[in-house]
Amino acid sequence: MYSENMLTRLLTIGHMALIILHLQLSACHPLTSGPRYEARGITTSHRYPTRELAGITVIDTPLVRSAQAFALAHSSSTTYNHVMRSWLFGALMVKNNATLQRTIDLEIQAVSALLHDLGWDQTPSSPIISPDRRFEVDGAIAARAFLHDHPHGRKWNERRVQLVWDAIALHTERALNYFKEPAVRLVSQGISLDFETAEIAKATFGIPISEYQAVVAEFPKEGFKQALNETFVWLCREKPGSTYSETKTDTWMQPWGDRYVDGYNSSANLRIDIIDRNLP
Repeated sequence: MYSENMLTRLLTIGHMALIILHLQLSACHPLTSGPRYEARGITTSHRYPTRELAGITVIDTPLVRSAQAFALAHSSSTTYNHVMRSWLFGALMVKNNATLQRTIDLEIQAVSALLHDLGWDQTPSSPIISPDRRFEVDGAIAARAFLHDHPHGRKWNERRVQLVWDAIALHTERALNYFKEPAVRLVSQGISLDFETAEIAKATFGIPISEYQAVVAEFPKEGFKQALNETFVWLCREKPGSTYSETKTDTWMQPWGDRYVDGYNSSANLRIDIIDRNLP
């Protein structure tokens, strides 16, 4: 049997050996893209490499770089600028909130924001787009497949993958996602800031006006309103069943179909009509 003093000495020696091993590994695998950033999340706590975008220090892992490239490959220029702004506005929220700094998994936030509008991919025969699902669900399914296919994404546990799925699938449903996990809520809030002004971002989340404006300068909003209208009209035309309000899909895009798409008919697809038709 070891004495108490002997056990203490052994534990101390073991602890020192772990420290030396950690330092040796750090020397062998330095982070070269920027300063290291401590990112604590629900399921992970480790240091990430960083870089600067629009004057903001952001996470810079291979997975985030790949998500950015994947978004670019499946987006128009206006959509790509939108998802980049959404990511950076979320990053600014974290920067200006000590609680978020302690709780948000930055990789989840980045990947979710970058991939949240994959369901807008208008490439002919896009494998992402279904004939009948809401665009948010198409995007969530594509993001999950992206993570499962990526060598670094395959190292994620399913809890992190599920948070990305939820953040994307629910990003337009503020009445739901604002009561979900902090990462899910943050992604939606960052996206919503792209539809607000710098003054509202400052008043609501304490983001300095100059920092908001720097993001917009780097990834401009020009043409965004027209692109949104064209995208929603495309969705109403190509898969109207996924856009009717007050149906089993319960979305908010129906007015674009009513106003701009010839032959679009939501009158028989309202929830009240379905109840009247199907219940005795």
